[in-house]
This record gives sequence, C-alpha cells and structure tokens, in this order.
Amino acid sequence: MPVQPDYLELANDVAIPPIGFGTWPIPDRKAEPMVAAAIEAGYRLIDTAALYENEGGVGRGIRAAAVDRSDMFVTTKLSRRSHGREEAQRAFAASASRLGLDYLDLFLIHWPNPDLNRYVDAWRGMIDLLEQNKVRAIGVSNFKPAHLSRLIDETGVAPHVNQIQLNPWIPRLAEREYHAAHDIVTESWAPIGKGGGLLDDPVITGLAAERDRTPAQIVIRWHVQLGLIPIPKTANPDRLVENLDVFGFSLTDDEIELLTGLDRGGQGAVDSDHTGL
Repeated sequence: MPVQPDYLELANDVAIPPIGFGTWPIPDRKAEPMVAAAIEAGYRLIDTAALYENEGGVGRGIRAAAVDRSDMFVTTKLSRRSHGREEAQRAFAASASRLGLDYLDLFLIHWPNPDLNRYVDAWRGMIDLLEQNKVRAIGVSNFKPAHLSRLIDETGVAPHVNQIQLNPWIPRLAEREYHAAHDIVTESWAPIGKGGGLLDDPVITGLAAERDRTPAQIVIRWHVQLGLIPIPKTANPDRLVENLDVFGFSLTDDEIELLTGLDRGGQGAVDSDHTGL
C-alpha cells in the first residue's frame, strides 16, 4: 500500500494528508464501494460536498473500511442556499447526519457567490462551528484573493484551506502567493486536468516516460512538491493506487519550473465572481 509520509500542518496545527480522494461526480449508490476502496488503497482524506448528493454513500464507505475514524480526514462543503450564519450551522448538522459523523475534519464554503453577498455571514457561522469543536478546521473553495481579504478584514479569521481549480495548465500563481502570505493551505481540484487533455501534454508524457511513471503521477508529484494538496478522482481501482504512489521519486527544480511554465494564461479556468455552487 502506498504510504503518505508528509502530512501538512494547517494554521491551527491540525495535520492534513497530502493527497485526497475526490468524490465528484460519483453517485450516492456507488460512493460506498469507491470510498471503501480508496481507503483500502491508502487514502485518508475524503472530499465530498452537500451538492454532490453522495454524502450518505461516502459515510457508508468510511464506516465499511477497517480504519479508525480518528485516522480519517473528512471534508464536505456547504452550498449557496446555506450562506448565512445560522444557515451554516444547519448545513453542518445536515451534512454530519448524512455522513453519519459526530464531527467534520474540514468544512468549506463551496463557492463565494458574490451575487448573494452573504459569504461573510456564512464564514461567521463556520467560525462558530470551529469554536464549538464541531469541526477541526474551516475553509473555502473557489475564493479569489479579494474574497479572502474580505473574510479576513471583516472577521479577523483567515480560512485554513482554499480549494481551487489548479494544475500545470492553470497554476494559479497569484492565488498561491496570497495563500502563502496568509498561512492558507491550497487544495487543488481537477489536479490532473479533469479529462481536458492535460495528461496528453508532450512535456508531461515525456517526463513520465523518462521516469517510468504515469502522466498522472508526474502531475500529482508536482502538486505535492509545491506543498499543494491534490484531490484527484478516479473510478479505476488500479489508478486509485497509482495516483497515491508518488512518494518514491522527486522532480527536479527545473522540472517543477517546466511544468509550471505550461500555464495557459487562464484558459479553461473557472471564474468564481459569477454565480456558482
């Protein structure tokens, strides 16, 4: 079984695994066996969301696996209909119930939805949950630096995590610089390109051939060495193991720069100033 040796530390000293298993768009009925298989393969960070409509299956998969709850790191997210201080509390209770858990390791606001202008209110609810020890860490997803600055300025509390679309074609340099300056850990969704052709890029396939690794392993290793937490998703049992097996080799500094240089200038990147999840 691949080993994840280098847990990262959040600003509140909570340890988080360096690679997660993403569950979008796994339907609820298939989530239980897939999550159980991921845990068996060695994953300890499981990522879901209320809007994925699979929290029940994810929870069953966690309970089906022969791993102590204390060794798992479970993340879910509240949706736009839960933007508000009290609404965030209710969203936690509903998600925890569906997952069958007493607490969450990480709870995220899924999208800023500036059209609602209520993400700061939702953040206040997240802070309440943290202070009540119902969650171990709190964060956001798809937030831009401007959104993050508003949270910090109005509440004095920075997110522990921001989960954003990020891969060598969309390396998010400005966002990562902001996160580093504010002690925010960056998680990467669609870390291997979401089927958009990233893994066929000749630079990536060339490095994979040189190292006798898969293109996905090269890209995931890039994330890990940059201190990012990739959340890949696959329904293929062999790839479950392969995607986690990235700790037996390293990329050189030049190779890291080469991959980062694949930046396509925002092509294909989501814009979270618009209405979202």
